[in-house]
Amino acid sequence: MSRQDSPTDKGIAGRFRGFLPVVVDIETGGFDANRHAILEMAAVIVEMNADGTLQLGSTHRVQVAPYAGSVVEPEALKITGIDPDHPERNAVDEKEAMRHICNPIRQELRRTGCSRAVMVAHNPAFDMGFFNTCVNRCGFKRNPFHPFTTFDTATLGGLVYGQTVLSRAVEAAGLEWESDQAHSAAYDAEQTARLFCGIVNRCASIARVV
Repeated sequence: MSRQDSPTDKGIAGRFRGFLPVVVDIETGGFDANRHAILEMAAVIVEMNADGTLQLGSTHRVQVAPYAGSVVEPEALKITGIDPDHPERNAVDEKEAMRHICNPIRQELRRTGCSRAVMVAHNPAFDMGFFNTCVNRCGFKRNPFHPFTTFDTATLGGLVYGQTVLSRAVEAAGLEWESDQAHSAAYDAEQTARLFCGIVNRCASIARVV
């Protein structure tokens, strides 16, 4: 492909066929999107440098109040370390949480000329399931994400590094992993974003050499 035909000439909109990669992590009160509460969400917007490489952009994080009738399993709280009743948690309802996450993404879509956001996550079926169920439950009308297309860093990590566990894939990529910060939505999303950007940049570098 000649330089003038390079998709990076159109910025990040040209790199992913009009999609804007946004890395998402959701911490929940269990595994069932129809029963268990969302407790925390984070999104990292991916940006493109002038040379076509990807980097982390802004991070957006919000604490979410369990919706009425939802279930929060004690075992899940042991894993995440989240205390839903902590007085300084500043949790908001699901609709406000969606605004907090989605509004900056919609602004970035307009800035970059992308048509839709595409969710990047580690095993995205989980996060996408909770996200879309929440969108439907709270009647949120401005979901910027493609309804089913995703990028899976578990698959990409397995392909490039032979590791499908997030912490191991991150370490295999030469990045640091702090176990005491894991299962914070912002930390996990940022580490996933670093992994994703590193893999994309590595593959692009190999393609240029070939």
